[in-house]
Amino acid sequence: MTAATANANRSFPLHPFSTNPLQTRDDVVAAVASLLDPLAGGASPLHSMVKVGSSGTRFDETAAQIEGYARPLWGLAPLVAGGSKYEGTERFVQGLVAGTDPESDEFWGYMEDQDQRMVEACPIGYTLAIANKDFWDPLTDKQKQNVEAWLGSMNDKDMPNTNWLWFRVFANLGLAKNGANWSKERLEADIKQLNTFYRGDGWSNDGPEGYRQMDYYSGSFAIQYLQLLYAKLAADRDPTQAEEYKARARLYAQDFVHYFDPEGRAITFGRSLTYRWAMVAFWGSVAFADVELPAPLTWGVVRGIWLRNLRWWTTQKDIFQPNGMLSIGYSYPNTYLAENYNSPGSPYWCMLAFAPLALPESHPFWSSKEEPHPYADERIVRAIPHPRHIVIRSGGHTFLLSSGQSCHYPLKATQAKYGKFAYSAAFAYSVGTGSYGLEQYVPESSLALSDDGGEMWKMRRAHDGDTEIENHDGVPVLVSSMKPWNDVKVLTYLVPPAEDTPNWHLRVHRIRTGRDLQTAEGAFAVYGCRDADGRNLTELNESISEGGKADSTSAFAASRSGAVGIVELSQKERSGSVLLSDANSNLVEARSVLPTILKDLKAGDTVWFVTAVYALPASVQGWKDQWKAGWEKRPAIPNWLQNKISGRWD
Repeated sequence: MTAATANANRSFPLHPFSTNPLQTRDDVVAAVASLLDPLAGGASPLHSMVKVGSSGTRFDETAAQIEGYARPLWGLAPLVAGGSKYEGTERFVQGLVAGTDPESDEFWGYMEDQDQRMVEACPIGYTLAIANKDFWDPLTDKQKQNVEAWLGSMNDKDMPNTNWLWFRVFANLGLAKNGANWSKERLEADIKQLNTFYRGDGWSNDGPEGYRQMDYYSGSFAIQYLQLLYAKLAADRDPTQAEEYKARARLYAQDFVHYFDPEGRAITFGRSLTYRWAMVAFWGSVAFADVELPAPLTWGVVRGIWLRNLRWWTTQKDIFQPNGMLSIGYSYPNTYLAENYNSPGSPYWCMLAFAPLALPESHPFWSSKEEPHPYADERIVRAIPHPRHIVIRSGGHTFLLSSGQSCHYPLKATQAKYGKFAYSAAFAYSVGTGSYGLEQYVPESSLALSDDGGEMWKMRRAHDGDTEIENHDGVPVLVSSMKPWNDVKVLTYLVPPAEDTPNWHLRVHRIRTGRDLQTAEGAFAVYGCRDADGRNLTELNESISEGGKADSTSAFAASRSGAVGIVELSQKERSGSVLLSDANSNLVEARSVLPTILKDLKAGDTVWFVTAVYALPASVQGWKDQWKAGWEKRPAIPNWLQNKISGRWD
């Protein structure tokens, strides 16, 4: 059997979403319906809960099944608000009635402190605000009182001091829009607190001072997204704040556009990526709130970024369960990447991307011709100080360099989600699968250190002090440090590609160690199998641009993902290896390999590593004819770095 035959074989038919062309508004309506339909199979008798799967989460099973009910409302509410029809709408209305009725067998229970139900109150409040003709007006007075009491039960409860505060804002907003009892004082206090998260230039932190976390929650998953929904829905009662949120969006968009590549892929970074195309929800909220963005971000450009991402997801055909419901995972079912708050219903947060369905077909978002990515053919190297990122478009590759972010609580695989040196749209990040051996730790875009002979490894999770973006010869450079043990300190410089070596970036490390160490540093991970027969990659076959090779200072691999390599530029020896990563560690490729270089250090050593990483995505036309020349032309070490390495500068 050929690899093509094996890959084409399926355990269940293709989902309708995967064959949707996603060109028009009608296509998007059909896509939402295809996502909603399978949920009927997991609905409780009174439709207030939906069981999407059986894996556990940190909160109770009722809350998990409320997720299965409430999160799809992010797509259903704008669909019906925009005048389209969905034949299953009534079962969601019945579910709201039963779930909020304290005399019902399916009562959700009133909210308690730090309750997951608070999160699901947000799509319910949003639904009441924009789709009240279907979800509020038909209810009896008693049913309305029950909804009012259930949503209002969060107003005197403790909440995390994070993006969660927006969920209470929307619970109250939904009630206010329908003349029900709501807490003006609580809403205003929450808005005031949320505004303290703002850091400038459009960017908000996901919480107060004390840590830096500015991932997709700062934009598409919660903060920027809900700011714009609020700007539209509260414009009459809070016009000043509404305009402020629109102004922030105009600034943020000019940075956020660089997190997407011309093919529609988003840079994989941060937590909750099982929310999938929620990564483009910000662009949908721009349309919902009628925000005109600065050039070159026309309506055609906004629509293009949004639709291309959705269409890319249609090519990821294994994101569904056999029952047609979404799985926990990214490009395939995978719980290694999941957070402890990801229930089987959690992935339906992706539905918030569909906010533009609330708009008529005459809106410029729908009526404008789709335009390509505005920076597809430009070289971009742009420092973004607040998230401590340098976003890059170079050599056909969209990626970023990162230092300075971390989650403020013990998140699973936090080293992978925030601690890597680089994150890519073409080469998704990898997470660890266990705690024994390098193959399980998967040091992709990371420097891994071991002091026990290679059994346990440490990678960058947090930072020893703050990070800085320095400027050297007109080029932004990220500088950071980490201290994995009290007697080990690593200083790192991340340098964007030079113009004459557009597919290389540098990671330069000064390591001072008081103990014996093994070190391993990985490039980006690539698909780890041969196209012809699906078996593991073997030695590099240059005639078909497939396979791997390694020597005393470098490692390289090429496959259907593209070409990736890593080389040491200053040490005489730093041995190369093509690591067979543990299965299901990479977010996109279930079978992957990782070009890696390794070196042992002795206690008392002070060593400089000058790591150069090569990456040429397969999406670059003619990449098979280009990779060899690009790989063989190694980047130069900038003079300012040579001075530091030689000791002329500290």
